[in-house]
Amino acid sequence: MKAVVTRVTEASVTIEQQVKAQIEKGFLVLLGIGPDDTEADALKLADKICGVRVFEDNEGKMNRNLEQAGGQLLVVSQFTLYANLKSRRPGFSGAAKPDVAIPLYEKFISACRNEGFHVEHGQFGADMKVASVNDGPVTLLFDTQN
Repeated sequence: MKAVVTRVTEASVTIEQQVKAQIEKGFLVLLGIGPDDTEADALKLADKICGVRVFEDNEGKMNRNLEQAGGQLLVVSQFTLYANLKSRRPGFSGAAKPDVAIPLYEKFISACRNEGFHVEHGQFGADMKVASVNDGPVTLLFDTQN
């Protein structure tokens, strides 16, 4: 499972010209799921992302986690994180098929909610317009295989 996580002051997902989800301060999580990923990967990744300390403390140091910062999450499915870029036209056969990916996407969201966070999300497989105001910018790459 892979994720690109951006610290944001706000983020939103629009589908068919309607805002589907939006958050204020927190993380925009672009979540990619591979064919060999498991529920354990979803739980591990949720724990890592929710616990990472990248919000500034009173001294301006990145020393606070999402909970301490009062942050929220916006999770968007992102199969393109598994793109094969050997040629100029990316291939996406390395991404999990929907029958595997959807339950794990939902498990990840559920795990973040179980940790007490407000979680908004996009719509799996939809054509989404994602907007965000990066804070910092701080952008992190997570991969459960590393």
